[in-house]
Amino acid sequence: MNAIISATALAGELQGPRPPVLLDVRWQLGGPDQRPAYQAGHLPGAVYVDLDRELAGGPGEGGRHPLPDVEAFGAAMRAAGVEAGRPVVTYDGGQGWAAARAWWLLRWAGHPGVRVLDGGLAAWDGPLETGEVTPEPGDFAPEPGQLELLDADGAAALAASGVLLDARAAERYRGDVEPIDRVGGHIPGALSAPTTENTGEDGRLLPAAELAGRFAALGANPGRKVGVYCGSGVSGAHEVLALAVAGVDAALYVGSWSDWSADPARPVATGPQPG
Repeated sequence: MNAIISATALAGELQGPRPPVLLDVRWQLGGPDQRPAYQAGHLPGAVYVDLDRELAGGPGEGGRHPLPDVEAFGAAMRAAGVEAGRPVVTYDGGQGWAAARAWWLLRWAGHPGVRVLDGGLAAWDGPLETGEVTPEPGDFAPEPGQLELLDADGAAALAASGVLLDARAAERYRGDVEPIDRVGGHIPGALSAPTTENTGEDGRLLPAAELAGRFAALGANPGRKVGVYCGSGVSGAHEVLALAVAGVDAALYVGSWSDWSADPARPVATGPQPG
């Protein structure tokens, strides 16, 4: 199954005999709760999923958005109507990061049929629905470990022996600014690959061939060990999504820079070079 779906294709599937489960994952880093925006207008039948509460554990050890408790995640997905044998489509306000986090978590937890709406809500030109949706409970039972996961040691090893991509903005990679975490810079050996460069002005992912070319230039080719990190495992999930569209499997360091930089003993590189 493709990792993404167009708004046109989704509209067709929603008219079919077994439409996909829709998860609205609108979210803003440090911003207000997006549930009111969901209630004001969402894709018909979509259920709101809170990234901070349902797609991550509490901030602390493991970073700002560590993996959620598996049982709690499963319960949240069942409450959202997720079924093991029914496709799921995630979307957000258009940036794609939060929707990709939901996509990655469900795939990591063993759901075989998850896609992201390419371009998010902004790409949808069909009718919207207001208010809350309370679906029939699903039967999804997580079986974690279906996608490769990195910890700090694994990320360091991959930076030395494979390809580790830093999905944050280039200025954060260089250490010019660091608005959130303890210190600026990057994991030594990591390559700067801002996830914002994987999309066009319309918020949709670039064509697969263009993405493949971009990642090949960084050494991220099919069959090679590739990993991704970002600030806290959200935008990095979007880079893993883009890599999947390009035909490259990649592991995600969920703790990312928020976990790495929290330990003063871990080395930090600055500047434009991997270090």
